[in-house]
Amino acid sequence: MRVAIAGAGAVGRSIAGELLENGHEVLLVDKAPTAISVERVPQAEWLLADACEITSLDEAALQRCNVVIAATGDDKVNLVVSLLAKTEYGVPRVVARVNNPKNEWLFNESWGVDVAVSTPRLMSALVEEAVSVGDLVRLLRFSHGDANLVELTLPEESALAGTQVGDVQWPEDTSLVTIIRGTRVLTPSQEDSLEPGDELLFVAAQAREGQLEDLLSVRREDREG
Repeated sequence: MRVAIAGAGAVGRSIAGELLENGHEVLLVDKAPTAISVERVPQAEWLLADACEITSLDEAALQRCNVVIAATGDDKVNLVVSLLAKTEYGVPRVVARVNNPKNEWLFNESWGVDVAVSTPRLMSALVEEAVSVGDLVRLLRFSHGDANLVELTLPEESALAGTQVGDVQWPEDTSLVTIIRGTRVLTPSQEDSLEPGDELLFVAAQAREGQLEDLLSVRREDREG
C-alpha cells in the first residue's frame, strides 16, 4: 500500500515509521526545509514541497496513493490537502489530523475527510476508557455514514454477561468488531460469550450509541424485573 503523509513533523514521522515497519510504501511531504530529516526515517521517500499546491501533489503522484494522511499542525492545511486528495486525485482513503477540537465539525466528507483524528479528543477518550466501566467511550469518528468507533467495558452486573454474541439483539447500524479480553484480541464469532471486563469495540451510528450503552449496561435485576 502506498501512503502519502503531508507534514513531516513528529506526528508525521511517527506514523511513517509504523507504516514502514508494516511493509507499506511511504512518502513524506513538507514545505519546510528544516522538516526534511531523511536520516530519521531513511526508508521513506521525501519531498520538499507545499502539499496545498496542485503541482506539488502532481510531483508526489497522489493518484497512485491508496491513503493520504494530512498530519500537519495546521487545520487549514489539513483540510485543503484532504479536499485536493479526494476531489482532484480520487484517493480512496483520506485521514486528517484535527489540531483544534473547535474545528472538528469541519473535518467531514464535504472536505474529503474519511477519518478525522483529534489528538485531544483521543487522549481524553483514552483517559475515560481507563477509568470507565459500563460507559460508552467514543474513540474515533468516521465521516462517511456518521459512524463512530466506540468502546465499552462490560460491567460485572450486565445482563449480557455470559450471553453468546449471536444471541444478542444489537441495535441497527452497529457492529461488534473486536473483543479485548486481557491480553487477547478476539474477532467475535456468533458462539463467543461476552464476559465481565471484556472491552468491546463497535462501529456504530451516532444515533444508536445511547441504545447500545443501555443494552450493555443494564443490570440483571432490571432486566428480570
